[in-house]
Amino acid sequence: MYICTSVKAEAPYNGPMDLARFLAAALLAATLPVAAAPIYPDIPRADADIRAALADASRTHKRVLLDFGGNWCTDCKVLDVYMRRPENAAILESRFIVVHVNVGEKGITDNFAIGERYGVPLKKGVPALAVLDSDGTILHAQKAGEFESMRSMSPQSVNDFLVKWQGK
Repeated sequence: MYICTSVKAEAPYNGPMDLARFLAAALLAATLPVAAAPIYPDIPRADADIRAALADASRTHKRVLLDFGGNWCTDCKVLDVYMRRPENAAILESRFIVVHVNVGEKGITDNFAIGERYGVPLKKGVPALAVLDSDGTILHAQKAGEFESMRSMSPQSVNDFLVKWQGK
């Protein structure tokens, strides 16, 4: 089993709330079923999935949310759980078409060109998100590993991101 090791030792400890968030996220990730369906599809599907999402977005006037990550990544699993929370799932359903882009089976080894095409430097860590308009224009790309430590972040951080980028 491979686990993201993106928590930085030099990160400042900000008190009991940081510890509580970390423990809650760790507990949540630990309770995920081992045999759960994978979040991220086969690596070669990314280009076709993005093309299909853009075609659908053009018809529905939704935005496309590219979620770069891997099935081995605990932070990616936590992001998925946070995205499924009712307040976030409602925004995703009504405003976005989500495409999961697999960056590798055992680490960040694949789909670098797709990350670069959409402004996401995968070497900064995953999960990483990019938001595209229905015509494929890049509206936002996480460039600094903003969600790479999702297990220490709150579900509200995902909601804040979705609300900010959902469009009108």
